Amino acid sequence: MDIAFPYAFDGRGRTSEVATERHVRDLIEQVLFTAPGERVNRPTFGCGLGHLVFEPLSTELATATQFLVQASLTEWLGELIQVGDVTVDRQDATLLVTVSYALRRTGEAFSRTFEVPGGAP
Repeated sequence: MDIAFPYAFDGRGRTSEVATERHVRDLIEQVLFTAPGERVNRPTFGCGLGHLVFEPLSTELATATQFLVQASLTEWLGELIQVGDVTVDRQDATLLVTVSYALRRTGEAFSRTFEVPGGAP
């Protein structure tokens, strides 16, 4: 079991715990939505998908986002996961970032989609 994110207490007043798969998913979300420079002692941590809210959605933006996500996850979580495919799709005013990965410890594969609100289409 791993510590839950965001940090919370369980019904017994202890630190909440989650299964390893959920913990890794939470770590991926932290990397995706943390902007570089946001963490004091890790100025290069994250890939800052939240900044895309101000960008017009385009094919070029989707392609750049794909490379950014792949590189950031490999750099920051490469010891925990093997990043497979990263796809970025447009749906109305939203980017859907789908990350396929496998846990290095077990080899178990997962695919998770994260929604990023976009600017004017």
